[in-house]
Amino acid sequence: MGDIQRFDFDTRIHHGVIHNGTLYLTGQVARPGQSAADQMREVLGKIDALLAKAGTDRTRILHVQMWLDDVRDFDEVNTVWDAWMPKEHAPARSSGEGRMAKPGMLVELIVTAAV
Repeated sequence: MGDIQRFDFDTRIHHGVIHNGTLYLTGQVARPGQSAADQMREVLGKIDALLAKAGTDRTRILHVQMWLDDVRDFDEVNTVWDAWMPKEHAPARSSGEGRMAKPGMLVELIVTAAV
């Protein structure tokens, strides 16, 4: 049994948990009221910051679960994703459509990465 490290506590959750060399991030969302592309940029910036706090980076991401409020935004957010993620390090990724927790939130990413 390895130690469990938690960081970035916020009200009721930690935004990152590390166990046995694997980092689990909570769903990352952006401020409502922006385009899907701008929300994706903000979310990816948050992910970069959390990965850095854990001592890793985007090239070590293992899996991403992406939720969209409207699947019609898929191509728009993929353009931002493609500019951010080096193709040779692209992780496994799942995508789906679902109602977000707050109106105006368009994108949520849940990340698992190696540390």
